[in-house]
Amino acid sequence: MLNTKLRTNTCGELSKKDLDSNVTLCGWVSTRRDHGGIIFIDLRDRYGITQIVFDPDVSGEALKTAEQLRREDNIQVKGHVKARKEGMTNAKLKTGEIEIFIDKINILNKSETPPIEIEDRIELSEDIRLKYRYLDLRRPLMQKHIKIRHIAMQAARKFLCEHSFLEIQTPMLVKATPEGARDYVVPSRVNPGKFYALPQSPQLYKQLLMISGFDRYFQFPICLRDEDLRQDRQPEFTQLDLEMAFVEEEDIYDIGEGSIKAMMKETLDIDIKGSFPRLKYKESMDRFGCDKPDMRFSLELTDVSEIVKDSDFGVFKSVVESGGIIKCINPEKDISRKEIDRYISFCQECGSKGMAWMRVTEKGLDSNIAKYFNDDVQKRLIDKIGAKPGTVLMFIADKPARCNETLAKLRNKLGADLELYDKKEFNFLWVVDFPLFEFDDERNSWAPAHHMFTMPKKEHWDIIESDPGKVLAQCYDLVLNGVELASGSIRCNNIEMQERIMKMVGFPKEKAQERFGFLLEAFKYGAPPHGGIGFGFDRFIAMVCGHHDIREVMLFPKNKSAQCPMDGSPSEIPDEQMKELHIKLDVVKKSG
Repeated sequence: MLNTKLRTNTCGELSKKDLDSNVTLCGWVSTRRDHGGIIFIDLRDRYGITQIVFDPDVSGEALKTAEQLRREDNIQVKGHVKARKEGMTNAKLKTGEIEIFIDKINILNKSETPPIEIEDRIELSEDIRLKYRYLDLRRPLMQKHIKIRHIAMQAARKFLCEHSFLEIQTPMLVKATPEGARDYVVPSRVNPGKFYALPQSPQLYKQLLMISGFDRYFQFPICLRDEDLRQDRQPEFTQLDLEMAFVEEEDIYDIGEGSIKAMMKETLDIDIKGSFPRLKYKESMDRFGCDKPDMRFSLELTDVSEIVKDSDFGVFKSVVESGGIIKCINPEKDISRKEIDRYISFCQECGSKGMAWMRVTEKGLDSNIAKYFNDDVQKRLIDKIGAKPGTVLMFIADKPARCNETLAKLRNKLGADLELYDKKEFNFLWVVDFPLFEFDDERNSWAPAHHMFTMPKKEHWDIIESDPGKVLAQCYDLVLNGVELASGSIRCNNIEMQERIMKMVGFPKEKAQERFGFLLEAFKYGAPPHGGIGFGFDRFIAMVCGHHDIREVMLFPKNKSAQCPMDGSPSEIPDEQMKELHIKLDVVKKSG
């Protein structure tokens, strides 16, 4: 019961146990039906819907007021609870066995005709939903999503607090440091010509907290990144962020899994038993072409470079000779020629020049390129792949990165198109043993594969400068159904090691001191071994709710242009404010 001065109950709690009670409800008019002088209204609040009845035998005055009501009028009603007539109950509603006969009604606020329908079944455009987001959020489905978000937050909080974590907030106005995406910057009025950055993540501050002695920290920070948008990306998003001192990787896995299990139990009543499986980065790339494989289905990639180089097919031979690879995928279902052409187009959209294919028959391989593969090569291919007659071999020949990327996307598309997995399944996976560095061809230099504050594996400390491509990091990603859900690492807590890593990625000692001096200074004072992980909280909640678009579980998201149609942000600011901030624009203002 939610008893206040204006209401005794909500619209989602009354049942037969409340028969003959006098109640007061508040809410919005969802629907109105006039049945021969008796008016039925579905009254809605965030807790549910209750049917209320205006009967002239109960109150002619209330009925007269009800005749004026329109959708989304906000009202208060007083009445008594009665059982619905036999055959008139609504099993879809928690309140479906009762109805309220109204004695008095008070119109709290009238509503104009809403520009959108407050119903789940009606499809609306993105722009109209975002422009009238406050109305879109009234829809029961959206209210359900936000409630699930709340439940997950409370479950994580409860679990982490039970494990001695403190919830701590880190600053929003911080020093700009390179973290992989563009910063949003804020000019300082009192420090002319200087700028704060809005945090892309709390990375450096949570490390400083470990040095400060707060050995177990968590928060739900808002992270801000100026990057191109898509379904699972917004300029501002929420993480579940945690850090621990005096730990190794296994400790992070235990706490990370515990947090997920607690949230899954409270939101979907799913009990996850045992530990999440683990897969090494190299094996993941070899078998699935990516570092976030969807493990709900077993369709894997096979490297056939060493076999097809013995064929007479010039395309494959030239790719191998130039340092590329040829990988194959073999969905265990028959695929028509029309569908094959569609998958060829898909691979081209992914950036590959095309996709070669051969159908497996009882006599061998068949396609317009099969003639270039002799019987021995065909047999070796079929044996290595384990292909069965009635299936198709699909090949991508390209540079390793492009080949893997294309086939990973093709694998996911085949999994969805051929219904190779249960959409309701939640499959968690740790991907571990990532490289510490990756080579940036554009810059012609080494860059951090994760971030530069990650500790390398101890057995690779001696080869950081001599063979950086072989150095593995103590970092890990948590993957859910082919989506990166979380990422973290054991951090570098040694100033000498940190400076070596920074130098390798283009931050020699003087430059590192300029950008990260406050962190390096802190390392001098007994920085403990520590590590942590950040969960994409919006992404997790979206998947729990059966969506891939994180905007479905956010209150006021931006559109694809990083704009808010509702409040008009980003917007211009007055010239007076620009002068206070010592800023001049070099863009031409649009007229009109």
